[in-house]
Amino acid sequence: MPQHLTGNRPFASTPQLAFPDLAPGTGSNSTPPSQCPPLSAPMGGRPLDPCCRPPCRLGTGKQGPAAEEHCDSLEPPGTTCGWWAFTPECLQPFNTPRGVLLFLSLASFLQGMTVNGFINTVITSIERRFDLHSYQSGLVASAYDIAACLCLTFVSYFGGSGHKPRWLGWGVLLLGLGSFVFALPHFTTGPYRVEAAATDVATCMGNQSAACMPSASGLSQYRLVFVLGQFLHGAGATPLYTLGVTYLDENVQSSHSPVYIAIFYTAAILGPAAGYLVGGALLNIYTELGQRTELTTESPRWVGAWWIGFLGAGAAALLIAIPVLGFPRQLPGTQRYVVVRTSDTHQLKDSSPTTEASSKFGKAIRDLPLSVWQLLRNPTFTLLCLAGAMEATLIAGMSTFGPKFLESQFSLSASEAATLFGYLVVPAGGGGTFLGGFLVNKLKLQGSGVVRFCLFCSLTSLLAVFVFVLHCPNVPVAGVTTSYHGHPLAEGVLQLTAPCNAACACHPEHYNPVCGSDGVLYYSPCYAGCLVEAAADPGSPKVYRNCSCVPPRLFSGPGHATAGKCSSACPRRPLLLAFMFVVIIFTFLSSVPALTATLRCVSEQQRSFALGIQWVVVRTLGSIPGPIAFGWVIDKACLLWQKQCGTQGACFLYQNAAMSRYLLATGLLYKVLGFLCFLAACCLYRPPPGTPDVLDTSLPSQSSASDSPTDPQDDASTRQLQSSV
Repeated sequence: MPQHLTGNRPFASTPQLAFPDLAPGTGSNSTPPSQCPPLSAPMGGRPLDPCCRPPCRLGTGKQGPAAEEHCDSLEPPGTTCGWWAFTPECLQPFNTPRGVLLFLSLASFLQGMTVNGFINTVITSIERRFDLHSYQSGLVASAYDIAACLCLTFVSYFGGSGHKPRWLGWGVLLLGLGSFVFALPHFTTGPYRVEAAATDVATCMGNQSAACMPSASGLSQYRLVFVLGQFLHGAGATPLYTLGVTYLDENVQSSHSPVYIAIFYTAAILGPAAGYLVGGALLNIYTELGQRTELTTESPRWVGAWWIGFLGAGAAALLIAIPVLGFPRQLPGTQRYVVVRTSDTHQLKDSSPTTEASSKFGKAIRDLPLSVWQLLRNPTFTLLCLAGAMEATLIAGMSTFGPKFLESQFSLSASEAATLFGYLVVPAGGGGTFLGGFLVNKLKLQGSGVVRFCLFCSLTSLLAVFVFVLHCPNVPVAGVTTSYHGHPLAEGVLQLTAPCNAACACHPEHYNPVCGSDGVLYYSPCYAGCLVEAAADPGSPKVYRNCSCVPPRLFSGPGHATAGKCSSACPRRPLLLAFMFVVIIFTFLSSVPALTATLRCVSEQQRSFALGIQWVVVRTLGSIPGPIAFGWVIDKACLLWQKQCGTQGACFLYQNAAMSRYLLATGLLYKVLGFLCFLAACCLYRPPPGTPDVLDTSLPSQSSASDSPTDPQDDASTRQLQSSV
């Protein structure tokens, strides 16, 4: 007889039916054997009727739809929504795939907003507030991926056979705890104070403060607290993109699974965009709420309220985790999907049927090496992992340095570049992710067809990468790219000091760019020889008068300068943005189809573990080294480095042509490698013998089954059912 499927038992690799245990012929309500065809006999094209799956208790006279409805209502124990014994009726309407999708999408949105939005937005403010160097803040940012790599294998291995919603709920709680820990240094340090002398260093003869002020505050030790917060973020988000995806896939029809997964990942991509917008708005608020300051948002010493977003994210995580913890191991009405789902596992010549079919395999730590070996010997799975790593390298690199590329090419401020990049990523990344899942479902792509779709997307984005051949001209910078007399300078030669500013005693540590009335960018008001800071209207940039290095204009008196960079009239700007949009949308367009192919090319019991291994490969080969590789090549295009007390700091100015060339070479390298991996996966993909070449199968409709010939898939499912009885 079929074994009971309780709320604490995982799925076996061979689907088993879970219905009340009744002996045939006992009681007046048992179904006569003549009403249902024997399991061993051909079914003549009839679908697996839920009410013909023995033994099903039916009332006398119930036939047709009424019988089917009655049978569907007989769910195994543990499918109600609630927390342990508390299962109120008001929660049961949420106990559906759409309810799961809602709360998991909220969790992925929150994770993206916190880790990929808030963190990237406030890194500069944290460096100023806690005296961190760039490599220290880089360690803080990479701690998330390091923690995820350490936890992915074990979470996906043991969580795949455990209670997935509980793993997910505790992960969201851990994510919220990490946000609270990340905001903790604001409350354990004293109020932020800025020395008055450091705020008055702008104009000529006003720059008399010491250039190098050794800091002994000890605030840099708080980087360990930030690293701990990021570790908790990484560990908490680990179940979300492994167990969360498989939990969605298990509880919906396979044909609908790509759409559900696409919505889930779209929420994860919209999260960073919201994080950029909300985090940027919070940075316009002074970090010490309720205190007045003479600093402005344009001041190099300004620190915004970076910590508020993390407090809100932590509170939101607590609210989302509570309903996630209440979902059952298996949603009601999903037994039929488990029965008919087939797995397009790549067949290995010497695969052991005992390890594939045993329900006990994969639950002990001793099975971990063999499980990893079985996945790595699957060529389709391995190639999809490598292709995902190549795509992730480009995504991680561009998401980190995309705003910097726009800032340099179009001569924008950091906030303007981040906002423009956000407007570019939201429709391209979010729309591409959702559209990829929608097209797989709409076009009903079959096994190798899904991989060919990924191949097409990879080829299109590869061709669009050639947009980096284009670039915008650099704005002339006095003393860097052009002399103070208008003559060009050789590359690598700096002549910031000239007779017009020699008496100003300017310090190169005080970088504060201003745009002269002659259209030339000057290093600072001091190096422009400006004597007077004119009163500016509220909300308008500062204006500096009597600038000796700025040539006077006819009938307008001595030259003047305006705070900020000079605007750049780049005629190639629309073309650059259009092709960057194409690169982003086609890169994200293949994400959900590639994930769908991964779920279908491994065995049923290894799905969560396969996603865990895939994420380890993607992060190790893609997400972690991606920003490092792109940052290294971008630094090669630097024209002007910061000098702080004899130590080289960040880059102030890039050569646009060189930056475009280096990004083109790096993007082509990873795009070509990803294309070759998808091509090899498409060539090596082989469905199991005797099964159709499909990745998505769903329960056939009862209305069309009676006229269809015998389906080999139904026979295969029937033989599986017979072996489990």
